[in-house]
Amino acid sequence: MSTEHIKFGRPYDLSELVADGIIHGIGVVFALVGTTALIFYATVYSDYANIAASWIYGMGLIIALGVSFTYNMWPHSKVKWILRRFDHSAIFILIASTYTPFLVQGAERPIILALLIGIWVTAIIGIWLKFRFPGRYDRLAILLYLGMGWSGALAMGQLSEIIPGVTLTLIIIGGCIYSAGVIFHVWERLRFQNAIWHAFVVTASIVHYSAVFTAISLG
Repeated sequence: MSTEHIKFGRPYDLSELVADGIIHGIGVVFALVGTTALIFYATVYSDYANIAASWIYGMGLIIALGVSFTYNMWPHSKVKWILRRFDHSAIFILIASTYTPFLVQGAERPIILALLIGIWVTAIIGIWLKFRFPGRYDRLAILLYLGMGWSGALAMGQLSEIIPGVTLTLIIIGGCIYSAGVIFHVWERLRFQNAIWHAFVVTASIVHYSAVFTAISLG
């Protein structure tokens, strides 16, 4: 595909790019520091399942924010078109990896185990779609993101029995922040739209990180 037909949304001015870069920078630093602390805590104080879940979640968080930073700061080109596939695919990884620390707490229960498997299978399908049909089915992908994000409601009753109440509250708050941010994700004409959207992403990531930490430390 030639770059003349590639659509990345409207071009952003320097102020918008700087704002977006600062927000991404904050997110990447948070992901690196937070993941290191989480894995250290799990290694010292928790069991093997939580250690593995911490690695999966931490790597998913770092990959998602790191790839997003690279893609959004890269100038329009064929390389950016390739990075776009990785950026959109990383969202599937982030959602699935974020659910993992919560669902492993009750993986011995069939419903929770099925949800964990289903989320990762959906993520794999979503990634396949992004690489097989780049630039297509973007609206479908958004629906898949939202569907995966709120799929935990299917096992909310059982999850409430095995993870602390504060963790559930933080999961819901983070999900609401992500969902509200989608409004700005699709509102491309709004100035600083991309920076605002990514501010929602970073904020929600921090809330969900807090939820993961409480699940591992209090569960």
